[in-house]
Amino acid sequence: MIAILLDGSGPVNQQLYRAMRTAILTAQLKPGEALAPTRVLAKELSVSRNTILFAYDQLVAEGYAVTRQGAGTFVVDKVPIDGFASRKREPLRVPAKEPALGHLNLPDLEIPQSQVNRALRFNFKYGEPAFADLPLETWARLVGRRARTFTERQLSYPSPGGAIELRQALSAYLFSARGVICQAEQVIILQGTQQGIDLTARLMVKKGSKVVVEEPQYRGLVASMKFAGADLHYVPVDHEGLIVDQLEKIGNSRLVCCTPSHQFPSGGVLPLTRRLKLLAWAEKNDAMVLEDDYDGEFRYESRPIPSLQSLDTEGRVLYLGTASKILFPSLRLGWLVVPPSWVSSFQAVKSISDRGCSMLEQLALADFISEGHLARHIHRIRKRHARRRAVLLAEVENQLGHRAVSVGTQAGIHVLLRVLTLPGSLTEQMLQECRDVDVGVYSSQPYYQNPPDNIELIMGYASLDENAIPEAVKRIALVINKLEKANLNNG
Repeated sequence: MIAILLDGSGPVNQQLYRAMRTAILTAQLKPGEALAPTRVLAKELSVSRNTILFAYDQLVAEGYAVTRQGAGTFVVDKVPIDGFASRKREPLRVPAKEPALGHLNLPDLEIPQSQVNRALRFNFKYGEPAFADLPLETWARLVGRRARTFTERQLSYPSPGGAIELRQALSAYLFSARGVICQAEQVIILQGTQQGIDLTARLMVKKGSKVVVEEPQYRGLVASMKFAGADLHYVPVDHEGLIVDQLEKIGNSRLVCCTPSHQFPSGGVLPLTRRLKLLAWAEKNDAMVLEDDYDGEFRYESRPIPSLQSLDTEGRVLYLGTASKILFPSLRLGWLVVPPSWVSSFQAVKSISDRGCSMLEQLALADFISEGHLARHIHRIRKRHARRRAVLLAEVENQLGHRAVSVGTQAGIHVLLRVLTLPGSLTEQMLQECRDVDVGVYSSQPYYQNPPDNIELIMGYASLDENAIPEAVKRIALVINKLEKANLNNG
């Protein structure tokens, strides 16, 4: 009889079953060999006989052993191991080559994270709101009210386009807040911005399709387009966003992806003349435009500029929005407004991607919008963001002076800080030096095909207390001083 070694994981009967199965598969127990009598093994292992009987019964049920009346339990005469016994008993190793994925083109791309691993006293993380500003009591009340009044229809699978209540609320809100012109049926409810990008890539991009993206650009968009097999063409941006005249050098393209209301991450706002040129170019080249309006509600020196979609009379614009910046990211709700001719196609692809977004959150958001809570919330936090922005810009000017310049300051919830006195090669060192003094700052380099010569930092201010900003900028200034001296000495 062999020694039975239990692994200590889970019920004893399961441990015994696994140990004996392994012994059979590795030929420690030979074909036809008798298993220990149940009473003997129970005494040896100090367990009940029922525990042994359970393990033996499972071995018999799975074909590893056979019971012979009056004789006991035996390993089957022919164990279907197919070479298993010849394997070494060692952990599985990662294969030398990745598995073949047919036509799929997995991009070699690391999407940067907006947060460092540990908590920092001052964190200019971008892409997140100020959680303390959220009307969570109101939100919780609306969620609870909807949960208590669910109907059978609402408990079933939702429509591919999303809850009609939310689509109706959004069509009204988007018209008043962003100038978007649409019917509720044109709104597709998403699990965030990334899903909207993915659905667009699935529908519009084939291997080799020419797709235009901004330089710099949102990396999640690039990942989806590369995965779909797109032939990407990068068009530069300036202080006003996408340089539309550059499109003529590219020629015909299936799709143009842009962030006209607040270019990410450089912050330019596309003026009317360029918007009209972009739409004219799309019509001329039979192309579509994916407008990512990720934080268009926030503009500080004038009213928010209406969306590009509001100017579209030919059905060329796909309008993408999200609740992540105006409420909170874990809500996982976004929306895509598509021309009428595209509705059925996007709904079909959405139904393949998933069976719908959470109905409870959709209905709560519909109430939050239709009852005026969202409009009041945005009005309130726009004022708070404006104060944070003003303090940040003032402190950058006062403490950094000519050594740095803030760009993309007219809109959104982040600015781009260009450190004119430090080369881009010192970026990682600067990020670490700032973390060492309890300040989180983030580089724009991962968003470029060709990174800039100098350090560029994405400074998100939405989640910072305005009273903390002066001290945070002071610490950044000290780091810049230190790196400037070291760079001068090394030079």
